[in-house]
Formats: sequence, structure tokens, C-alpha cells
Amino acid sequence: MGDRIENSPFKFHMNVNESSIFLCTTPKLNSATVNMLKQRITDLYQVNIMLDNLPAIRYVKAGDYRLQTTGFPVGYQEEDGRQQHFIINHLRFTVLIHEYQDTGSGAAMSTEDGMSVLDSGGSGSGFQVVGFEVTPCSIRHTKQSISNLQMYDKISPPVDCDQASQQPVQEGEQITFSYDVSFVKSDIRWPSRWDAYLRMEGARVHWFSILNSLMVIAILAGIVFLIFLRTVRRDLTKYEELDKEAQAQMSEELSGWKLVVGDVFRAPEHADLLSIMVGNGVQIAGMAVATIFFAALGFMSPAARGMLLSGMILLYLVLGILAGYVAVRLWRTLQGNIDPTGWRSVTWRVACFFPGIAFAILTILNSLLRASKSTGALPISLYFVLLALWFCISVPLTLLGGFFGARAEHIQYPVRTNQIPREIPQRKYPSWLLVLGAGTLPFGTLFIELFFIMSSIWLGRVYYVFGFLLVVLVLLVIVCAEVSVVLTYMHLCVEDWRWWWKAFFASGSVGIYVLIYAINYLVFDLPSLSGPVSTALYIGYSLLMVLAIILATGTIGFLASFWFVYYLFSAVKID
Repeated sequence: MGDRIENSPFKFHMNVNESSIFLCTTPKLNSATVNMLKQRITDLYQVNIMLDNLPAIRYVKAGDYRLQTTGFPVGYQEEDGRQQHFIINHLRFTVLIHEYQDTGSGAAMSTEDGMSVLDSGGSGSGFQVVGFEVTPCSIRHTKQSISNLQMYDKISPPVDCDQASQQPVQEGEQITFSYDVSFVKSDIRWPSRWDAYLRMEGARVHWFSILNSLMVIAILAGIVFLIFLRTVRRDLTKYEELDKEAQAQMSEELSGWKLVVGDVFRAPEHADLLSIMVGNGVQIAGMAVATIFFAALGFMSPAARGMLLSGMILLYLVLGILAGYVAVRLWRTLQGNIDPTGWRSVTWRVACFFPGIAFAILTILNSLLRASKSTGALPISLYFVLLALWFCISVPLTLLGGFFGARAEHIQYPVRTNQIPREIPQRKYPSWLLVLGAGTLPFGTLFIELFFIMSSIWLGRVYYVFGFLLVVLVLLVIVCAEVSVVLTYMHLCVEDWRWWWKAFFASGSVGIYVLIYAINYLVFDLPSLSGPVSTALYIGYSLLMVLAIILATGTIGFLASFWFVYYLFSAVKID
């Protein structure tokens, strides 16, 4: 995700094995430090170390399985009746290196985010870091072994994790930190060094689960779409085969979507808000599609730290011009172009609606982090950089898009709207109940990927199946469009011409189920999350994600329904 990193005191020399290296000794622990460390251990805090842009891998045995995870815990506790806490103070590092044969000059290169090559005396060869593993342990060093030692001196006798006693977290104790490092030559080549991270967590089982879900959803959506097409085509064919007198008689005898022809394009309530939300939805959906597409092609791999977030922000800023154009053109269509200057107000609200909510949530969460003295709080400089990007790039591009939308011809409806609204028949059950239930089908397409994404954000796991995510996204777009169109057709068939907002929330209601899933994930998958600040952080980001999903999926469903209604009523011959 591109989190800020700091240099650690560990010092490695390429291809030089070192053992029992003394690092430092803390002062005697007071009660406040002991309580803080015990709380961190109980809350399962992790330490994340990187070497040459590779996170440290830790192998854990679980029965007959050997699981991989990144980072290592601050400490652990043993359930021996006293709940004794022990701290991790000795690390055994294993660095996998691949010998590099250079056909050119053999010059050394940067080790920050690029290839780590150590020139070996001009021989044209060097080494590349292709793996980084860590084995943590707790050791209680004796005073004799560490007396008069300076940083990076060797501890004697050598440290043995299997034989030494553990370091407890107790008041008055001094904790000594040490480490080993060994270099192992490997056949892994530079382009394949991320494979160890991307094979985590039984990927084959998850891939079959995703494929199974995709197949079920695709078959179900195909059946719904075929039935729907057959029904509409039969209605249109039957209606077109009648002469004018028979059509008039049929309209008197039958009920259905044909009776709302004079009201179907009547402007909805809060048309401004609908236009603003659709404009923001187009921007968010476009950003998601472009980001996942480029990530699937490999342009935003986990190896490029922060590339995913940077790409999302850049695409969102650029797509502001599309948001302004769509919102203003839709607003002019809904209003009948009666206010030629009102597009400026609509465009400003488009530019400030979702970003304003996001900045409000970000400000609240950042204030909580600063109050708790967390290093996760955004620096003031970065905060103002984000504000500058918003007002100097996003807002002007949105206004430019609104200008083009105001100059473009608004959409002409195929039928005239009556002056007096048609009365809507009473229904046995509220229509919103069906709209809310419609979100279950789109949710079924993404809940498996949602688990992976949530685990990547909150549990520090690497997310890599962007190809599958792209397929899921395509299916989600199709299902959202189909669900919204079907719900719109069902409402028109019962002479309910107020379809605008229902079409939006028929597919947008998937966000409600995402919120329920997020709460379920918080309760059952994040049991170590403690404290009001951590919970507020999770809820705040979850609400922002849910809002973005509602806007994006709702926009997809609304635009599909708008096209369907326009096509349906433009195909009917009406005087």
C-alpha cells in the first residue's frame, strides 16, 4: 500500500554470514512499559521488516502444514495459568541470493526499489536478493554474555534459540536484542522472486472457489436475461401487430408498462442529487475498471510499493472530467433544459460530493490517530498535498467536463410526458423491499474476492489475483445491469412509473450487504482489534468503501435501466 518505512538498525554485508550479533539493551522496564508491551502482545501486533522491497516471510507449522505469513509478532503469551508474556528479541534472518552474471559493465544498482546487485571486483558478476525469511525467537541473555559489548559485537557463547530460556516481560527486566543473518544461494531468478508471496494461503483452493462462484452467477444471470428478453420481445411483437383501434382497446383492457407511456420519463424527485450521485458513480466505476485492468496486466504489482494507491488517485483525478460531463448532461435531460446556467452549481456539487465526504471521514480518523499518538496519522504536509490535488486538479477537470456537458445536446425523450401524473395502483407489499433484496445477486459475485481484499487491507496479506478480480468486476457490471433492468421492468409492469431512484438502488443495494459483511468480518475475523480508535478506523474506512460501492454499482444499474426504458418506449408506435 505504500506505507512509510524507516531504516532499522540491522546491518547486513552481502554474502557474509554472521551469528549472535549484539544490537542493544533496553533500560530496566517500568510498569508503564510492561503494561504497554503486554497489551501489544495480547492485541497480536506485528512487526513488518523489508529487505530490498521484499517483506520478511515467516513459516509457521500448523499440524502437518507449513503456512507462510509476512512479518512476525511482537511477542507471545503462554497459557500456563499465569498468562506469562514473552517478547521476541532475537531474529534469525535468511537471505536468498541469486548470482548475477553481467554481460555489460557490472555496475552496482540501487537497492531501494530496484535490482540489488553487488559488483564483485569488476568480474561482471554480483548477487541479487531473491528471498527474505525470518525466524523469531525469545531468548533471555545472561549478563555475562553481553557485558561490555558494543553494537554489532558478537555475543559469546553463541545464541541457541532451542536451548536458551525465554525473555519474559516483567518490571525491572532488561531486554537485549540480537540477530543472526545467513545468506543462501538460490536458483530463483529476479523476475520470480515474488512467487513465494503470491503462492500464499492455498491459492489453488481459492481459485476453484472463485471459479465455482463465477460459473453459478454467470449461469443464473444468463437465464434471467434470456427470460427477460423473451418476455419483452413478445410484448412488443404483440403490441406492434395490432392496428390503432385495437391498440386503444388493448390499452383500456390490459395493464402494464404500456399504460405509463405518458409518465415514464417524468422527472424524479431530487433530480439534482440523482445527477450528482450518477456523476460520482461514473468517476468511481471508471477508476475501478481502469485500475484493475492495469493491475491485471501487471502494471501495479505488489513489487511496486504504493503504485496501486497512486494509480487509483491519479485515475480518479483525471476522470473528474467524465463525472462533470455525465452529471450535467443527465441533469439537463431530467430538467428539460429550463435553466441554462444551473450547470455550474451541479458541477461544483459533483466535484465536492464524494471527495468532501471522504475528506470529512479522513479528517476525523486522522484526528483520532493524532490524539492517540499513532504513527499511522497522515503528516500535515501530505494532508495539504491531497487538498491541493483535489482543488487544483479534480475540481477544474470536473468543471471542464460540466462545461462540455452543458454544450452537448441533451437527450430527447421518444415520448411526451403528460401534464397530470398518473395514479399508481396500491401494492400488497412495498416496492423498496424488492429493491433491497435485489442486491443479493450482485453481492454473490464479489463476496469471495471481498474476503481476500479485506484480508489484504486489515491483515497485511498480499493480494495478487487481479486477473480473477477483473473477471469478477466484469460479471459484477453485467449482473448489476441485469438486476436493475429486471426490477425496472417489474415496476413498469405494475404501472409504477417512479423507476429512477429504484433503478439506482436496485443494484446499489449491494453496498448494504457489503456493510453487513464488513461488520461480520470485524466481529469474527478481527478478534484482536481492540480500543475505540482501532474500531473507529475500521468502521470509517468501511463506510467510505460502502459509499463508493453504492455509487458505482448504482450508477451502472441506473444507466442500464435508462437505456432500456429509452429503447423500450422508442420501439413502440404512439401517436
